[in-house]
Amino acid sequence: MYDLLRKQVILFCSFLISTIALFGQSQMHRPDHDDWSYYFGITLGYNNSHLHATKHPRFLQSDSILSANPLSGGGINLGLHATLRISDHWQFRINPQLMLGGAQSIAYELGTARPGEPLVQKQVLPTTVLALPLHFKFNSDRIGNFRAYLLGGVRYHYDMSSNATARNAEDLVKLRASDWGLEAGVGFNFFLPFVTISPEIKFSQGISNIHQRDPALKFSNVLDRIQSRMIFFSIHIED
Repeated sequence: MYDLLRKQVILFCSFLISTIALFGQSQMHRPDHDDWSYYFGITLGYNNSHLHATKHPRFLQSDSILSANPLSGGGINLGLHATLRISDHWQFRINPQLMLGGAQSIAYELGTARPGEPLVQKQVLPTTVLALPLHFKFNSDRIGNFRAYLLGGVRYHYDMSSNATARNAEDLVKLRASDWGLEAGVGFNFFLPFVTISPEIKFSQGISNIHQRDPALKFSNVLDRIQSRMIFFSIHIED
């Protein structure tokens, strides 16, 4: 997972360096854009999600499961955003998104199994998430048609595929639908004649426990807290 993310970050940075060199020397486009009180846009992106699980004391007391390792998964995110100007360098942004195609998964190695049951199993829990991030942005000074910014804030996720209330999810780990987290990232504005293109990388850390532990289920009772972690690679197209 970490090798893949490192390659993605390196490619992202290489693209930015070459693009900055090009846009920093161009004729300035829309010089009055920074004076706008607000503006809107759309978001297209890719996310890589990972569950961080804490083992329950029951894990050490039981020999039915030898290991439980969360796996990473990817998906796409589509959204809208509105940005409000606070001062010359500060902005506030709301960025509702729909995250599609992702899945949460946990790989288990069993110590004992029923006849015909494999000793290595993976539970895949598809996710379709409505996300509501709220960010404060700090913008650098504009250099030609280029500007960098830092962002930070909170987000709320609602998983429409959550199985927390499913009655027939035998042996499945149940995840709650609601999740709160903190987010931080960095982005870059490239000003074109009619739009602004803003590539961005953002890190998200869940702060709530989304695991609905069931002591009666062997795949659930060995886990205590489960928290979400995500990395987003996004392109914002702004007016």
